[in-house]
Amino acid sequence: MSFLAKYIGQKVKRTEDPRLVQGIGHYVDDIELAGTLSVVILRSPYAHAKINSINVDAAKKAPGVVAVYTGKDIEGKVGLIPCAAAAPDMKKPDYPALALGKVAYVGQPVAAVVASDKYKARDAVDLIEVDYEPLEAVTDIEAAARPDSPVIHEELGTNVGWLYQAGSGDIDAAFAQADKVVSLKLVHQRLIPTAMEPRGVLAQYFPGEKQLNVWSSTQIPHLLRTTLAAMLGVPENRLRVIAPEVGGGFGSKLNVYAEEALLGWIAMQLGRPVKWIETRRENMMATIHGRGQTGTVEVAVKNDGTLLGLRYNVIYDLGAYLQLLTPAIPTLTGLMLSGCYKIPAIQLNCTQVYTNKMATDAYRGAGRPEATYLVERVMNRVADELGMDPVELRRKNFPKPEEFPFATAAGLVYDTGDYAKALNKALEIADYKKLRDEQAKARAEGRLVGVGVSTYVEICAVGPSVMLPSGGWDSATVRVEPSGKVTVLTGVSPHGQGEETAFAQIVGDMLGVDMNDVLVVHGDTDRVQYGIGTFGSRGLAIGGTAVAVATDKIVGKAKRLAAHMLQTDENSLTFENGKFVGAPDDKSMTIQEVAFHAYQAHNIPPDFEPGLVASYFFEPKNCTFPFGAHICVAEVDKETGEVKILRYVAVDDCGKQINPLLVAGQVHGGIAQGMAQALFEEAVYDENGQLLTGELMDYAFPKAHQLPRYELDHTETPTDVNPLGAKGVGEAGTIGSTPAVANAVIDALAPLGVKHVDLPLRPEKLWRLMNN
Repeated sequence: MSFLAKYIGQKVKRTEDPRLVQGIGHYVDDIELAGTLSVVILRSPYAHAKINSINVDAAKKAPGVVAVYTGKDIEGKVGLIPCAAAAPDMKKPDYPALALGKVAYVGQPVAAVVASDKYKARDAVDLIEVDYEPLEAVTDIEAAARPDSPVIHEELGTNVGWLYQAGSGDIDAAFAQADKVVSLKLVHQRLIPTAMEPRGVLAQYFPGEKQLNVWSSTQIPHLLRTTLAAMLGVPENRLRVIAPEVGGGFGSKLNVYAEEALLGWIAMQLGRPVKWIETRRENMMATIHGRGQTGTVEVAVKNDGTLLGLRYNVIYDLGAYLQLLTPAIPTLTGLMLSGCYKIPAIQLNCTQVYTNKMATDAYRGAGRPEATYLVERVMNRVADELGMDPVELRRKNFPKPEEFPFATAAGLVYDTGDYAKALNKALEIADYKKLRDEQAKARAEGRLVGVGVSTYVEICAVGPSVMLPSGGWDSATVRVEPSGKVTVLTGVSPHGQGEETAFAQIVGDMLGVDMNDVLVVHGDTDRVQYGIGTFGSRGLAIGGTAVAVATDKIVGKAKRLAAHMLQTDENSLTFENGKFVGAPDDKSMTIQEVAFHAYQAHNIPPDFEPGLVASYFFEPKNCTFPFGAHICVAEVDKETGEVKILRYVAVDDCGKQINPLLVAGQVHGGIAQGMAQALFEEAVYDENGQLLTGELMDYAFPKAHQLPRYELDHTETPTDVNPLGAKGVGEAGTIGSTPAVANAVIDALAPLGVKHVDLPLRPEKLWRLMNN
């Protein structure tokens, strides 16, 4: 496999952007079908209540209303919301698309109104009469785990869904041998993904062809098709799912939701297209949330800083029901408990509990930010207890580059790494010694300035397939058209990552064609061969590898035809800059000429299949493990508690970079989201299960002026898991930044005796702490 290097490694602007910045791309709500009806969902105002009765008579008579459906109308006709990650011994409640008999979180769908437009449907929703009998809500996850807690799902007999233990090594011996045991209780607050585009579904049914088409703002079109086919009893080959432009996902659209099945079923009942577009408030209360862990980490350590063991006892907030991957998220936390360090013994003890809240699930990083945050926070506590510089403690426990592949006690084998190199580069850029000198000077002046360091490693491009319920592979078909233009059909489903650009760069280099002659098609299950989708920083490392291997097969096939037509030995041909050249007479053919003759088929070798098309399904042999080091300098205002980020340095290693501009964009966005968790964001429910942060007026996001100018750099340690050497970068910034910011702020408060503060580090919280 060879590359021209004309495009790969270059900062190429995204080819997707012109249609998006001009507003001429098409999201679900931009798609207009003749005769489309609007669907509006009636949602529960209670976190926990019995439904004694539902009266829809008035709603059915309202102007413009075509139909009204409740849970009883769809019972036995629309399957339950699926969870693909539930363990066999997990206690799991049924989760109907519309509530049956009771509701268990604010925002749970209760009824659906179909009308001629969304305004009439919304008016009719207000006419539905529901007799609710409120029940006591369970919102505190620690209380939910206690035997005396009210039980949300009576049929389960408990709120504890699953008890899970993982790790290896002699944990008891590690703590027995320790000179010190350092423990820290941490809260990973709930977060709301809040993609710029809320969810949306459009469904159309053709009764003659028995064909159902569903447009959805999803990250996983093929998996959604498979699941909807099962839920609706529709043959999978008569169900088409299309993911048009998707305005962000961050994991929240890596799922199967009630509305997707419900609209497909309604379209089949009415024989007309139906559309549902989520409001922002619906998005915040009824699309999955992220994080939601409370746990205590204990570290066994020698006086010289050698780590011996780590134990993490955690309670995980499932929410009221399970979505597609809900119970799998803390298992990823467990897998990454070793962090960047050599820890001989690790133990995770996880209690998963149901609460009267929206389900948690994958959100940018999905379990790995939690692991990195707890490890990096407790590393700072260990350094503090031992009187060591936090940088030196980290260096002491890094595995050396020659120790890779590196097996951890958490059960993984890290592919490649040079953690000290990334940290040293970050320290050099930041001028760490100077930072500490400046900090000492600032403290002498009475200012609260802190320096935070975070070194992280994350798991990406998860594979092999046995590690995932849906499989870890992905697919590509590359087709050189008779004209020489190239079409790439990819099984991944990009929604902002830039794969249309990156894949065109790969193909352009490998075939020696202009990358603008390469069209990348994705997101349509009738056009693209089956694929797994986009999540977990897998698009390039897995989907891109499939593209590269399929393209290499194209070159091999074209070479055979070129040799035949040039009447030369195939082994004597070279392929460079899109041209096959023979020796010794230098006769040549371009890839475009070969493509034309491959379709014309007038002069082809015996047993040569006409056309120039190749497919490949890439199954990774291992995951990839990007890593990096982030350094944050923060100051806390003594008068207001406001945090100002003075400097932010990030050195990330995602293996081989296909497009450094795309990498920088992903890191920029990731850091912003990680900082937001550290300083601003939190999904807050009151004791009655009401979501208090259900609008953007109440749920805090950072504004541009609150974020610093990032100082970015990288090291490059290619992986051997795929021929591209790429590891993935979509979640790196989020994972590295939260602990870096937290460590900086808590370091700033150290002169006041502060050892730890739970996130988010809002001004009010810090002001109260300083004035306590």
